[in-house]
Amino acid sequence: MTEELQRPATHREPQQARSAATLARVLRAAEEIASDSGLEEMTIAGVAQRAGVAVGTIYRRFEDKEQLITALTERMLERREEYVAEQLRAAEPSLPGVMDAYAHALLQSFSDHSSLFPELLRTRGSRSLDRGARTITELHRLLLEAAQPYTDQIRRSEPRRALDTVARAILGACFHNSVRPDAATGEAARRRYADELGDMAIAYLLTPGRSRDAES
Repeated sequence: MTEELQRPATHREPQQARSAATLARVLRAAEEIASDSGLEEMTIAGVAQRAGVAVGTIYRRFEDKEQLITALTERMLERREEYVAEQLRAAEPSLPGVMDAYAHALLQSFSDHSSLFPELLRTRGSRSLDRGARTITELHRLLLEAAQPYTDQIRRSEPRRALDTVARAILGACFHNSVRPDAATGEAARRRYADELGDMAIAYLLTPGRSRDAES
């Protein structure tokens, strides 16, 4: 079976502003229900009622619940990419400013419906994982782009690799916070945790790497 045949059919994109607004309402309703009750409890009928549309309106756009969940996953990942990009553009123009903005943006993005996002990636199989991988790649790109003017301040021997390590570490910490039972919740706790992640990143980037010759 070819890759093209294995790829699931996507939902039909709206061509008019009114249809786009209806789709946004449907996806928002789906996200609210899934966040409150879980994906298994979410139904097409329930989403239609919450969105204030007919069930047939949803089926004209999506073949089934699986397609709706795929679209919801896409929406949430796109929103994370856009939010991180906005925060990095507004960051203080310095290496600490970029790291701080990155840590705060990622932690905040995972805090929105934090229990739903891991469930989307965990239960939807390889398709969602592939889409999630594309988002991770984009988040890496955004950080590298924002930090580019300050790479001469990085004291590691390979600045780009060091930034990649930082990106992975902060992303992993934010994802882990979204699934752990004692997550940092509340604005003050999240701010402190993001500050610590940013401090950790800067401490690493400004510390010379270990001597490989000494190790051998």
